Amino acid sequence: MFYIGIDVAKNKHDCCILKHNLEEVSLFTFTNDKAGFDKLMLEISRFSKETHFSDIKIGLESTGHYSTNLTNYLLQKRLSVKIYNPLLVSLKVKADSLRKTKTDKSDCRFLARLTMTEESKPYIQPVSSVSELKILTRNRHRLVAQRSKLKLSLSRLVTIVFPELPELVYSVNQKSSYALLLEYPTASAIANAHLTKLTNVLHSNSKGKYTRDKALEIRKVAENSIGFNSFATGFELQQTIRLIQNVSLEISLLDNKIKEIMSEIDSPILSIPGIGYVLGAIILSEIGDVRNFQNPAKLLKFAGLEPSVYESGKFKASSTSIVKRGSKYLRWALLQATRLVAIRDETFKAYMAKKISEGKHFFVAQGHVSKKLVRVIFSLLKNSTPFQPSSILAT
Repeated sequence: MFYIGIDVAKNKHDCCILKHNLEEVSLFTFTNDKAGFDKLMLEISRFSKETHFSDIKIGLESTGHYSTNLTNYLLQKRLSVKIYNPLLVSLKVKADSLRKTKTDKSDCRFLARLTMTEESKPYIQPVSSVSELKILTRNRHRLVAQRSKLKLSLSRLVTIVFPELPELVYSVNQKSSYALLLEYPTASAIANAHLTKLTNVLHSNSKGKYTRDKALEIRKVAENSIGFNSFATGFELQQTIRLIQNVSLEISLLDNKIKEIMSEIDSPILSIPGIGYVLGAIILSEIGDVRNFQNPAKLLKFAGLEPSVYESGKFKASSTSIVKRGSKYLRWALLQATRLVAIRDETFKAYMAKKISEGKHFFVAQGHVSKKLVRVIFSLLKNSTPFQPSSILAT
C-alpha cells in the first residue's frame, strides 16, 4: 500500500509518496495543468501494481476552488481520495511538533502520514447532479448577499433624496416604490410630477392598491421634503434599483434551475414539511453523499451545530455556544429548515415547545430541534425513505 499527500496551491502542487513503513519513495512538484496532472498519474503508475489503483490512498486539504479540478481528476481515475479540513490539519501539525517549520514539502509529507491513519476513509463522490446543485446553491448565496448590499445602498440613497418616503409606503423594496423612484428619482421630481401620471405609475405597479389619494399624499409630502435635490444622487439611485432588479431576475432563473434538478433527483428530503426546493438543494448538495458520514453526530459536526465543551479542573461550563466550524451554508440551511419544520410539523412543534417549557432559551431549544432534524435527514438519505411524522418519535 502506498500513501500520497498533496499540498495544493494555485499554480503548482507538492506531492509526497510513502510506503506502508513510512519510507519516502518520491517527493516532487507538478504544475496545475494537464501536463502536471499527467506527471502525477505517471508517478503513481510507477508504484501501483493493482487494477483501479486499489493499493493507492491520496490525502489533500480542502482548499476551495484551487483543489476542485485536481480532486475531480483523481476521482475520475478511480483513485481513493480523502479530503481533510485545513483547520484540522493545522492543529494536527502543531500537535505533531513544537518546531515552527512549515513548507510545502513538509505539508505534503504530513498529509501522506495522515492518510495512513485508521480514521482516514475514502471520500465518496456525490452524483453529478448533486455536485451541480452545490455550484448553483453557492452561486445563489453570493447573489443574495450582493442583492442585500444593494438594498442597503438603496436605503442610504433614499434617505438622502427623499427621507420621508419609507413612512408613506409599505416598503421601499417593493415593485411600486421601485417604479416610482425610477420615474422620479428625487423628492423635487415627485413634487413637480403630473398627478395623473404619478397615479398611473403607483396604481399599475401596486395591483391597484395605491390610488389617486396615495399619489396626492406622496406628492404633498415631497413638496416639503428636506431631501437633497441632486441629479447625480438620483441617477445613482436609479442605477441601484436596476441592479437590484437584474440580480433578482438572475436569482429567479437560478431557482428554476435548482427546482429542475431537485425534481429529477426526487430526494426524500423534500418530503419533510417546511423544506422546499432551495433549502433542500442547499442541504443535499452540502452533505453530498451521506455515506461519507458514519452517523448523524458526524453530520452535525460537519455543519458546526454541535455545542462546544469547556472543562478545566473541577469547572465545567454549563452553557456553551455551538462551535460554528464546518459548512456555513449547511449550517444556515439547517437552522432555517429547523424554524420552518417546527412550524409545519406537529411533532417538531411539540418538541420545540417542550424544550422552551424546560426553561431553555429559544436558540438553545432551536439547537435541540436542529439536532433531531439532522438525525431525521440522515436516516431519510441513508435509507432513501420519505418522511413519516410518526417515525421521528423514537429518533
